[in-house]
Formats: sequence, C-alpha cells, structure tokens
Amino acid sequence: MDTLLQNISAILEHPASLIALIAVLFAILSHLYFRRVRLTTPMIVTIALMLAMTVILHQFRLYHMPQGGSVTLGAMVPLLFVSYRYGVGTGCLAGFLYGIFNMMQDPYLLHPVQVLFDYPLPYMALSLAALFPSHRMASTALAFFVRFFCHIVSGVVFFASYAPAGTSPLVYSLTFNATYLVPECLICFALLKVLPVERLMAAMDRQTAPHAH
Repeated sequence: MDTLLQNISAILEHPASLIALIAVLFAILSHLYFRRVRLTTPMIVTIALMLAMTVILHQFRLYHMPQGGSVTLGAMVPLLFVSYRYGVGTGCLAGFLYGIFNMMQDPYLLHPVQVLFDYPLPYMALSLAALFPSHRMASTALAFFVRFFCHIVSGVVFFASYAPAGTSPLVYSLTFNATYLVPECLICFALLKVLPVERLMAAMDRQTAPHAH
C-alpha cells in the first residue's frame, strides 16, 4: 500500500501528464456517448472482471525485460474479449483503465506524450481487435501491430539514449520491443485458437448489450 501511495504521489507531480490522460478519457467517453453505447451494470461487472483477470495473468510472467516489458500467460486475452464482445469504443475504455492501473504500479513519467504512448494507448490499441468481426484474427494482429507501434514511437523519441553506441534508436526500439511483444502475441493467438471464444463471449453477458463500434 505504501508503494502504491508513493506511485500515486509521483504521478500527481506531473500535472501535464494528468491533463493529457483526462483528455484521452474524455475523448473515449464522448465517443461512447455519441455512439449511444450505454454501460449497463452487467457490462461494468464484466469489464471489471476482465480487468482483474488481466492483472492476475500479468503476474504470471514467463520473462521480464530489464527495462520493462514482459512475456505473460496471455494477459491481453481478457482485454481482447471485452473488445470482441462490446466493440472498439468499450474496448478502448477497458484498455485505458488497464493502462492507468499499469502506470500506478510502475510509473515512469518523462513527458505527457511519452506517458500516453507507454501506458494507455498501447492497451487501447487492442480494441482494434473488434474492428473486423468477420476477420477476428486479422483484426487482432492489427491490434498487436498498433500496440507494437506505440511502444516503438516511445522508444525512439524518449529512450534513444538506451541504444548501444553505433545502434540506431529505431533498430534498438524495434528489437527491444519485439523481444517480448512477438512471443506475447503468439501466446495470445495460441490461446484464442484453443479457447471456445464464442461461448466465453456469450457467457460474459447473457443480457442484451450494445455492440457498437
């Protein structure tokens, strides 16, 4: 608890980053409002459950990079289920909330843009998995690619100094992020192949729920 409070205190020391995060949240909620997506009680409970599962699965790390980034037992699958079931907008909200939780666990804030590209945006990108419902695997691949892109941008712009002498920051960022994101993506795809996805989504919410994008 003391560590969490210290992390929150550290985040509060960066008001510009907080404003940027609030602006993103406002954009998400505005999108849901104008798309007339109503967050029902069953939806909220389901999203909370999926977020909890994401947090738990993230603790089962197969490998953790020294400077951040982990290969897990498919921690992103619950977030993908939220997008599959409720659409891009709601998936963005779930990804944003998980990104905030991730930031509260281990904040590293340099600049408002870096905060966005390191925390909420990569997980919000997973909502794109719902972009083409009839081509779910292709949409999921696109979602992971956009997440990869977010991390690369952050690495090139804000962490170029970590690149070894003579190594391009772009090459370093590509290599570093691919080291954990490619295995993470493959594990998620393997799980999606063996899990009864349709039945699990039906079980997420037995009542009529919005499926807007």
